[in-house]
Amino acid sequence: MHWERLLSAQRFKQVDGDVRPTRTPATSEGAPGLRSDFHIDHDRVVFSSAFRRLGRKTQVHPLAQHDHTHNRLTHSVEVASVGRSLGNRVGAMMEHAALLPAGTTPFDIGAVVQVACLAHDIGNPPFGHTGEDALRDWFRDERHAALLDGLNPAEKRDIQTYEGNAHSLRMLATLEMYATEGGMRLTAAAIGALIKYPWTASAEPAFVRDKFNIYQAELPYFGRVADELGLIARGPEQWARHPLSYLMEAADDICYAILDLEDAVEIGILDYSEFEKLFSKFAEVEKLWATTSVRQKCAMLRGMAIGRCVAEVAEKFMLHQDTLLAGAFQGKDLIDVCAPEIRETLLEAKRLASQKVYRHRTKLVTEIAAFPCLTTLLDVLVPAVSSKVRGERLSARHTLALGLMADTPIADSDALYPAYMKVLDYVGAMTDNAAASLAREISGVGIL
Repeated sequence: MHWERLLSAQRFKQVDGDVRPTRTPATSEGAPGLRSDFHIDHDRVVFSSAFRRLGRKTQVHPLAQHDHTHNRLTHSVEVASVGRSLGNRVGAMMEHAALLPAGTTPFDIGAVVQVACLAHDIGNPPFGHTGEDALRDWFRDERHAALLDGLNPAEKRDIQTYEGNAHSLRMLATLEMYATEGGMRLTAAAIGALIKYPWTASAEPAFVRDKFNIYQAELPYFGRVADELGLIARGPEQWARHPLSYLMEAADDICYAILDLEDAVEIGILDYSEFEKLFSKFAEVEKLWATTSVRQKCAMLRGMAIGRCVAEVAEKFMLHQDTLLAGAFQGKDLIDVCAPEIRETLLEAKRLASQKVYRHRTKLVTEIAAFPCLTTLLDVLVPAVSSKVRGERLSARHTLALGLMADTPIADSDALYPAYMKVLDYVGAMTDNAAASLAREISGVGIL
């Protein structure tokens, strides 16, 4: 792979399966020189309704009432900040090594990574990963098997495997801005940097890792983007990763390893001493002791730890750049090849969060409640959609259920796969509050 192609600002749109280039020069959206192509990408993501909805979606603490804890929106903004720093730093080192293509600046690298980071969680359903599990479980339940009759194996696997990563690509390529006419039409470089798992649910890696980034619906679109970027084909419906996706991934890993614990201290789940013990090795101790505020101490430790991680990850990216470009990088991720002090600290942070934060009773109760909540929605919506697509007589309940999807209506021409994808689009786009409220309303609880 080559940087000249990997940083392509070409845009594409997919309409009825036909993928076409739709180049929008930066100068056409404002005064010349004020916004680069990648700044336009940034603004399109930030001003999307899907991005705003992240403000009411779970990060770690579901429906948290505490003002200082993170939701998906604040998490995404902070990941984007770290990603921009990583990209700028790598870009400066690439410039020093004369590796940047002509006309590219170090800040272009930072901007591409920043856009990918902003969008990396935009497809997450209500209740986060638990919401994914609930949506998957419903469609995999044997009691609902007949509803999937008529889907081919690849379509069936998509429908049975709601994947936030794949829905992020779907949001950008199909659902937001120019809905069904190319989505946000972001640059190929930004799309490439976003895709952590460049394969479909039916490709071999998806069966090994249970992760994927490409639904069948967006496969033609991503295939065209991959060709533009020069991504290495690995086999049917799978490609090597864009090198900058590793920086996006590292920014996310750094943030959730550190910030999830800071949130836990803030709401009293974790004692500050455990946070300090873990991250004080990165601190200027005299500054840390100069304040008595636990919140301020956490902020100082967090800032110094992130700074150390950014410097280390950028260095390792440059060290492994040749293998990244060859699609032959052997590490699990960039954190995996960092200095032991960095790697082990972040791993220990994740272990501590797993033991004391993710399994805390307040989180478990809400996660358990996510299953009947989303089940209630699918119980109403999917049979109604199935009956409409199959041309069966619609009951009064089915007609009412279809009315809920007025913004994403099931067309008479829709086959079963696109119709079910619309259900997943509708439910997956909901905030935690909206899903809980609608489930309560349609269940009949508290109707009077």
